[in-house]
Amino acid sequence: MDTRGFHVHSRSDAVVSLKVESIRGPWGRGFDGTASGSGSPSSHDESGRGQLAPSSGDCGRISSGGRPVKLAVFYDFLETIGGGERVALLLARHFDADLITTQFDPELPTRVGYPATRVVSLGPVFRKPPLKQIHASWRFRQSRLDGYDFHLLLGNWALYAARRHHPNAYYCLTPTRSFFDQRKAMLSRLAPGTRGVARFWTAIHGRAERRAIREVDRIAGISQTVRTRIRHYYGRSAEVIYPPVATSRYRFSELGEAWLSVSRLYPEKRIDLLFDVFRRLPSEQLILVGGHAPGDRAERYLRELDPPGNVTILGPVPEERLLDLYARCRGFVTAAVDEDFGLTPVEAMASGKCVLATDEGGYRETIQHGRTGYLLPANPESFAEKIRDLDESRLLAMRDACIRRAREFDESVFLHKVIEGSSQLGG
Repeated sequence: MDTRGFHVHSRSDAVVSLKVESIRGPWGRGFDGTASGSGSPSSHDESGRGQLAPSSGDCGRISSGGRPVKLAVFYDFLETIGGGERVALLLARHFDADLITTQFDPELPTRVGYPATRVVSLGPVFRKPPLKQIHASWRFRQSRLDGYDFHLLLGNWALYAARRHHPNAYYCLTPTRSFFDQRKAMLSRLAPGTRGVARFWTAIHGRAERRAIREVDRIAGISQTVRTRIRHYYGRSAEVIYPPVATSRYRFSELGEAWLSVSRLYPEKRIDLLFDVFRRLPSEQLILVGGHAPGDRAERYLRELDPPGNVTILGPVPEERLLDLYARCRGFVTAAVDEDFGLTPVEAMASGKCVLATDEGGYRETIQHGRTGYLLPANPESFAEKIRDLDESRLLAMRDACIRRAREFDESVFLHKVIEGSSQLGG
């Protein structure tokens, strides 16, 4: 591997020279990939919270012709923990792969339960958008890391690494929404002077993204919702592999007094709608868990929010605390705009809790209306009316159905699908 300009961060957080022997042979020739018993790391969501340490166990091993296959997992940044970060860390750990990224917190893998992850940093990027996204795209596009048999790409900016890294597969979280389906809404929130710059950037970078996708050998989307976007904006077909949840980590303790929402604090998550819901319900309580990356556009949005007195904003919390909040909440509410998939509703269902969500996007693929939750119009009165209608007996009656449904998205199902898809690629 050409290591010029790159560093690898190991368990001790020391920076050491990266030496990888070149392994010949295409991915999947004679593939007999099987996953040995792997300790399942604790699940966590879009909020950037911490995570429990994984249980003991061997990593999954993939072999080709009787020898280990060398994998690389590419992901945009490792600054906060969200759904994409979790998938990248899980894949790197389970398949003993190097994790290639840009901006990187060296303490993060250990802090969230993946201490042995080998993280290769392509270097830092500018902190402010859109320079951050442009710089990350450039770093991945210019990277050239030899010695790997196969390359798994995740995220919006790691996609640009496909150009020089074959064979590859792209696990698409979504085509960049600010370039495509949410571009108009994003531009409308900006001041006139900034809007012109953003319009130019999103048009140019959006065209670059469409070109970059041509270098991808195979695509999988995280939901049917995302697969539809891939077809529409990229003109490519894709299979669907749902993201993983470590369902065994979750438990039901009681039906508490407060409703729970776990989300990154961005406008497209409709945090303001949730506040409006609970303004109509002064006798109910909402606990909001979530954070955002430093220096991004969420800061102005948060300053403009005016939470009612019955809403408690906790920010990011340790994983132990979050698991307890899930276990003791009354139910779960979420209202994102056309959510890509939505891990947090599955986590809530794994805790035996009813989920109220907007009737759109990936929520339709996980929540069974009337059995594990309710899909509602995106207006505060619809949510408020449903909360008024749900008594304790109805919420408790949904517990077992919620847990069964969540198990359909367990980590074991995800890893099986990844191995199965990879073997087909090499066939």
